[in-house]
Amino acid sequence: MEKMSITQYRQFLSQSKVVPVDNDNAEMVKRVGKRIANAITQYYQQKGLTNEIYNYKWEFNLVESKEVNAWCMPGGKVVVYTGILPVTQNEEALAIVLGHEITHAVAGHGRERMSQAMLAQDIQIAGNVALGSDPKTVNIFNNVFGPTAQLGVLLPNSRNQELEADHYGLIFAAMAGYNPQEAIPFWTRMMNLSSSGSQTPTFLSDHPSDASRIEKLKQLMPEALTYYKPGKSG
Repeated sequence: MEKMSITQYRQFLSQSKVVPVDNDNAEMVKRVGKRIANAITQYYQQKGLTNEIYNYKWEFNLVESKEVNAWCMPGGKVVVYTGILPVTQNEEALAIVLGHEITHAVAGHGRERMSQAMLAQDIQIAGNVALGSDPKTVNIFNNVFGPTAQLGVLLPNSRNQELEADHYGLIFAAMAGYNPQEAIPFWTRMMNLSSSGSQTPTFLSDHPSDASRIEKLKQLMPEALTYYKPGKSG
């Protein structure tokens, strides 16, 4: 899957308008991403789980697009769309988004969704056969991960997956030196955006924003704040 991610990621970047690295926002995406990645590495080392992310080769790119979206593929390939920056509004909220999206990847949520889809379509891949050699499997991969995902093809992330991404995303952002409390106003802005009557942002296609999520975030906040040291990079 990580090999498939690299292929799809490179193809996506070649077909997209990648914001130059000397741009302030692009530099911010790379800076925040690196700090989140360092925090995750530190956390996994502390838990004795380094092997879980051993093959991750982190990359962070900002792409010019009106879509309100961001995603992380297996292996640590991350893209932020410029369309989400007016909603994040600041570096702390961007850290909340990246912490959340990267948690989905490192926790294997995409793999779970892909396995469910393969089971639903009665697709069986022998252990010695590469996933990338089967057209149906490649199609499912494209429907689960990142740039070519089609809305409505698969069920969204489960509530348990969303809760886990919120939970550890807050911790990783806090460990990276970003205030996890910024999650509340960010998701409030997303909720207002989704209820404004305009087209539903892509980001919300499998990341539903509602009052219950915000209340849960408030419950998770005391734990996240124990990891927070202002200005300290993870």
